[in-house]
Amino acid sequence: MATRLSAPTLRLIQAALLLGLFVAWHLLTSPTLLPPIYFNDPHRAAFFFGEPLKVLGQIFKWFSSGEIFVHLGYTLFETLMAFAIGTIAGLACGMWLALSPTASAIFDPYVKALNSMPRVILAPIFSVWFGLGVWSKVALGVTLVFFIVFFNVYQGVREVSPNVLASVRMLGASRRDLLRHVYLPSAMSWVFSSLHTAVGLAFVGAVVGEYLGSARGVGYLILQAEGTFDINSVFAGILVLTVFALLLDALVGLVERRLMTWQPRSGETERL
Repeated sequence: MATRLSAPTLRLIQAALLLGLFVAWHLLTSPTLLPPIYFNDPHRAAFFFGEPLKVLGQIFKWFSSGEIFVHLGYTLFETLMAFAIGTIAGLACGMWLALSPTASAIFDPYVKALNSMPRVILAPIFSVWFGLGVWSKVALGVTLVFFIVFFNVYQGVREVSPNVLASVRMLGASRRDLLRHVYLPSAMSWVFSSLHTAVGLAFVGAVVGEYLGSARGVGYLILQAEGTFDINSVFAGILVLTVFALLLDALVGLVERRLMTWQPRSGETERL
């Protein structure tokens, strides 16, 4: 059996890998440390790929001056609203169609058609419907989150064993009891597996919407930096978004561990 790394050792390796990536980035983009590899002019590497020290300096400048807080709050609000609305709508619709074969048969082609549509092309339509404020970005994020949650809930409910349902019905369980004690627990394990992906998609919806039209948001900062060919600010905005996406993903993981205490961990499953 393979030996599992302890949590401190694992975190140390991950931190070392991250540091190594930044060191490699610094070496490959510094015009004085290494000879030119991809470009004849060594300064072009820094122009195209940025310089990590300047990127970190830009992030520090944004936070120390407080400039980024308004933009970050704007993007996080859009992301959280899209995440919450898309998750609730996906959960409700997934449960409904999974438990109603007639409704599922009727709406199945429409759901598949909407899912196959590139939802990003809806951004200009949402801008017309909801304006250039927050809600057009939220609407785009909802369309990205909804289908991820919907299909996982739908599959989770349909995966419930008929033997389990028959046994619970024999014990006198009502439809409400089945929903609360059988269908929801079965769906929740699928829901949380989808939420980790949904967090990133909610950020995508917010940032793409800000690209198409906005006066605030981290996506707006990145767009402004692209317009002035400030590659360091572009990477700074990307790193900020990445860090906060990871924080939201960690929050989802924390909630999952609290609510899914009944589910055995992977290590426990292996020992069984």
